[in-house]
Amino acid sequence: MTDAFVPRRGLRHGHVMTIYAWARQRAFPALPPQDARLIRVTDDTQVLAHCYWQPDRASRPTVLVLHGLEGSSGVHYMLGVADKAWRRGWNAVLLNQRNCGGTEHLTPGLYHSGLTHDPREVIRSLTATDGLRDFGVVGYSLGGNLTLKLAGEAGADPTVAPWLRGVCAVSPTMDLARCVDALERRSNAVYQWNFMRNLKSRMRRKAAAWPGRYDTAPLAGMRTVRGFDDAYTAPHHGFAGASDYYHRASALRVVERIRVPALIVASDNDPFVPHEQFAAPEVTGNPHIRVLITRDGGHCGFLSVPAPDFDGYWAERTAVEFLAGIV
Repeated sequence: MTDAFVPRRGLRHGHVMTIYAWARQRAFPALPPQDARLIRVTDDTQVLAHCYWQPDRASRPTVLVLHGLEGSSGVHYMLGVADKAWRRGWNAVLLNQRNCGGTEHLTPGLYHSGLTHDPREVIRSLTATDGLRDFGVVGYSLGGNLTLKLAGEAGADPTVAPWLRGVCAVSPTMDLARCVDALERRSNAVYQWNFMRNLKSRMRRKAAAWPGRYDTAPLAGMRTVRGFDDAYTAPHHGFAGASDYYHRASALRVVERIRVPALIVASDNDPFVPHEQFAAPEVTGNPHIRVLITRDGGHCGFLSVPAPDFDGYWAERTAVEFLAGIV
């Protein structure tokens, strides 16, 4: 495993680390040209994955990377994990969840925090078409919830279990109700506003791409992620409401069933992912799960002091090194 996390000077405050890491520009010149792969996951839905292949891809392990709420394959941590994995000899597959990364036209539906069907189909497809055999999964925030839920469900899926070697979840929202409660604190208003700005814009693009399917009128008075989930996410996916959705889509319900090595990386100063959820008996009682909680790190930040051949993004390096120690 990597060294203990030491935050970069001036970034110890959770909000400062979170916002700085989100806004900071990065470049990844070592990555090869990407292969844009459309993968059919249902009869009416395709998802877009941006893939970075090694020359002999079938002989190499592959990391599948899952983004957070309103992210895409182009957000910095997705490319950061890809860069570190590719330089270690891995393939990297960055999945855009339904509607993300400009893919609203590829599906009539919406994504949600527990929709593990799609990454499972991606793994199945890549084993069949490209001969890939060894997968690790890394997920951030909402993608971290998906990652842990996928690992918990994989044991009952003989088409995925043989190929899934290990997972790492960074700042995962694995208890969705607890995280949404935290997001609604006054101190987190800027994050709520940003999520809602993006959710509303995407929903309007979705309605334009699929005329007559979605009513955008409720968006005008909507202020919270919970309100959005009550109006759109929950009913679209057959949940009774936001509370039912948060319960049923949370990885916390299935983490006790994880049977592959799993690492959770979190911070005790994350503004809206309370670290107390990682002390749940479902987590601590599973010997396959390791929990690594740092004193500082914010939400999906973890920016440390750089060194030769290390850009300072500690969680990305930790995730890749963890998986490399398994495969």
